[in-house]
Amino acid sequence: MKATFYDVKMRQKVEAEVTEKVVYGEPGKERYALKGKTPDGRNLTKFVSKADYDRVNV
Repeated sequence: MKATFYDVKMRQKVEAEVTEKVVYGEPGKERYALKGKTPDGRNLTKFVSKADYDRVNV
């Protein structure tokens, strides 16, 4: 699945394949994120809502 990430180095939004789903934080204060990679190998992270996190199949 593809998602739109903000690439800090290029300072623009890019489309990238989602490689994994990650949960940050302690119980009760979780933050949900999607991880991706640029074609040149740099990592991208996008924080999303719980509903969007559950919707993504990786």
